[in-house]
Amino acid sequence: MAGNAAVIAVCGHEAAYGRALEGRLGPDVDIVPNGRALFRAAAARLRRGERVVVVPMTLGREPGLVADTARTLRAVPDAGRGAVLLAEPFGTAQHLVAWLRAAAGRVPADSAILLAAPSGDPFEDAELHRVAALVRRYGRHELVEVAFDGSDPGPAGGVRRCALLGAERVALLPASFAAVGPGGAGPVPVADAGPLVPDPALRRVLDERVADAHRRWDEHGDDGITTGLAAADHHGHAHTHPPGEGHGHSHGHDHDHGSAHGHPHEHGPGTGHRHHHHPSAAGADLGIRSIA
Repeated sequence: MAGNAAVIAVCGHEAAYGRALEGRLGPDVDIVPNGRALFRAAAARLRRGERVVVVPMTLGREPGLVADTARTLRAVPDAGRGAVLLAEPFGTAQHLVAWLRAAAGRVPADSAILLAAPSGDPFEDAELHRVAALVRRYGRHELVEVAFDGSDPGPAGGVRRCALLGAERVALLPASFAAVGPGGAGPVPVADAGPLVPDPALRRVLDERVADAHRRWDEHGDDGITTGLAAADHHGHAHTHPPGEGHGHSHGHDHDHGSAHGHPHEHGPGTGHRHHHHPSAAGADLGIRSIA
């Protein structure tokens, strides 16, 4: 997977600071939380003479992870001259909606869906409510609720709420890399509808992010770090391709994406561009249905 560079997957609460991805990304990928662990991992790889590509493992609910990662990498000695590349984040909120829709398609229509994820800050938790509304709007399930591991409502409370709203059974669907259990026996049967992203798809999307980081450096001299510093202001990098989709590049500089490079692209279905056109959740689903 690493190709000609070491790959580091940097994790926040969406991946339980790395615990949720252990053993899932392949033996050549370092999985670390941001901060001191990332600093040490990158510095160690550089001392071995390896180029480093760092992928922020967010699904769109943790935009601060990208900016925090960029700040950490900027402090790593000898990180210049393309020795350390910051890839685009693993996913965006649009990707999360599409993955959840694909997973919900495997759940019987008469079941309620409970989207469960580790709790973040109030804005990140509010984003999950927005995501749930889109999953319900573009899906076939009448009841789509949310629950948070570490906040209210917790998974058990979410199940009880579904039951109070008339659900006779509940499908618990993780809206993060981390699995979240129902928290004990509930008033209605609860089925595990995870994982959100199967392991082969995890590795494939990670490979795409790494390849894109190499391409951005080779073609534009952009290591991603300067762009990443402003990521929290724009909820991720200014330019993101949907998981599982390749893309063609034509470098005529016809328009600017708001990142360190501006160039027209040929995109597959469901491509999301920040700062100008946002396709619908229905369109996003087309791009990832084959891998979710």
